[in-house]
Amino acid sequence: MYDLRIRKPIQLQIDEPRAAIGLFPASVKLVGGTKWGYIDSSGRMALAPQFSDARDFQQNGLAIAADQKGSYGAIDASGCYRIPPVYDSINDFAERRAVAIDKQGFKLINERGKVLTKRAYPFIADMKEGRSVFYVTDAGSDAGNSRYGYLDAQGKEIIPAQFEEAGDFKNRKAVIKIKDNEYALIGPTGRRLADYPYAYVGPLGDGMLAFQRDTAGKYGYLNERGDVVLQPAYTSAFTFRNDRAIVNTAEDYKSSYGVINKAGTFIVKAAYNDIRDLGNDRLALGRAIDPEQPFVGSMYAIADWNGNLLSAFLYQDVSDFDGELASVTDGKETYFIDRSGKPAPGYPNVSGIGTLTLEEGGLIKAFVDRRLSYLNRAGRIIWKQNTVIPLQPPYFVKEMKYKPNPDYLVYYPQVEGMASGAAQATVNTRLKEMSQVKPIPSNKKLDYSYIGDFEVAFFKMKLLQLELSGYNFPFGAAHGMPTKTYAIINLSNGRMYALQDLFKPGSDYVKELSAIVGRQIQDDPQYEYVFPGSYKGIRPDQPFYVTENALHLYFEPYEIAPYAAGFPTFTIPFAQIRGIINTSGEFWKLFHS
Repeated sequence: MYDLRIRKPIQLQIDEPRAAIGLFPASVKLVGGTKWGYIDSSGRMALAPQFSDARDFQQNGLAIAADQKGSYGAIDASGCYRIPPVYDSINDFAERRAVAIDKQGFKLINERGKVLTKRAYPFIADMKEGRSVFYVTDAGSDAGNSRYGYLDAQGKEIIPAQFEEAGDFKNRKAVIKIKDNEYALIGPTGRRLADYPYAYVGPLGDGMLAFQRDTAGKYGYLNERGDVVLQPAYTSAFTFRNDRAIVNTAEDYKSSYGVINKAGTFIVKAAYNDIRDLGNDRLALGRAIDPEQPFVGSMYAIADWNGNLLSAFLYQDVSDFDGELASVTDGKETYFIDRSGKPAPGYPNVSGIGTLTLEEGGLIKAFVDRRLSYLNRAGRIIWKQNTVIPLQPPYFVKEMKYKPNPDYLVYYPQVEGMASGAAQATVNTRLKEMSQVKPIPSNKKLDYSYIGDFEVAFFKMKLLQLELSGYNFPFGAAHGMPTKTYAIINLSNGRMYALQDLFKPGSDYVKELSAIVGRQIQDDPQYEYVFPGSYKGIRPDQPFYVTENALHLYFEPYEIAPYAAGFPTFTIPFAQIRGIINTSGEFWKLFHS
């Protein structure tokens, strides 16, 4: 179902098979950030790194890719844009249609890039069985008064917006909510096939639908006609597939997941912290790592469709089966298993935590420890992302990896080529500290995860600017907290600069910059998300970075705006503040002749 709380389908989307293009997205770290190109099956870079983002080629011979400005279009195998890069994002094609988003809203396009919808919508879902869920919001009302309907493959409103919720079509049927305590099953034209007078009714699966009699009650199951087949007895209930459904019976914050058949008989007893339907008639049964803190995670065993264990509880994570293979990680290595639940013979083990994907021609894509590489069946690396970022001889930045614990991973920069070995050592020690390279216990389960990374954000003459980012996620939290800081380095002497170093001694740069930012918040609509009254001016040590022609000041999440706003950033052209810049100072002269 789609509603305003969750703008995604409960049912999993099955991707269409890709055409044999023989090109694979590959990332390269460069000055200015990571760029994407495409390699061939031999590892040769067939399309040069030129995109800010690049996805797999799809069955229609197109790949979604973003240009240098971050705008999305679709390219062909020659790298030419067949759909111009004019969108904020584009979903993968489904049934030869894609959802594209721009400043006006959501639109439906075809494979030639033609916009099929006559207007932009606040939301459109991917096409399923010739229908896409959309919603409209009543003029002058808030998002709570949205109404859902369906578009056809030509972008027409085949079922007008009239429902409070709407689900994807499956086998030419979809579940919709008309109003409180009134759900229905409809056909492709909107004709009602059955009515369900209940507080909640879930999506259709294998002829059954989960339901609640009241919003605080337990879940049971109906058949398509609306007859109660299984009385409410579960604290959560998922869609049936092939005579099986995952349910939860726990009454508190802990979980007791099991698997039932259509008669309500437990095929897998309700005793697990998590259960996943992996496809291909296989299940992953998860035991809590810490039973008193089940949110920390699970270790998984593989079971068959009748609940028989095929492996021990060995796996920290398990992907869905793709054909006869599924990717797993045991916390130390990532590899394929087959339907026996055991390692698949003839495939490599890759050190680290992540996922493997079998690509066309037998190539294996590995996204492990947050780095992309491609291997052959023997485990030989065909291509991997570079770990050396050249600047201007003799300078370069080397990527180093620090992983003392499975839940703590940092990629941090080290500068090479400085004339003074002592200054270089001081810079690199400071970079490690700023990147959160610190003692972490190796034999203890952390109650959080931390990921750190960096980009070479700017380089000119003798000025090097590194963006150091991090993400701390406390297990069980709604979301983690991102961090960002910049190391702005003089490659001649190793000095790192603060904001005050850009300005003339004695200048009231704080007052001047505070006023400029205040005017931008007041006058520029893009900053309407700033909390009213939250901005009180900048600090003397306000976080900042520079580009060739501008100063950029930014704030931390929640500091003056909602979490979703990220790091609110304000750009001030140097020309606007030229009078207070110390143009004869060391900082300025490093990147201006």
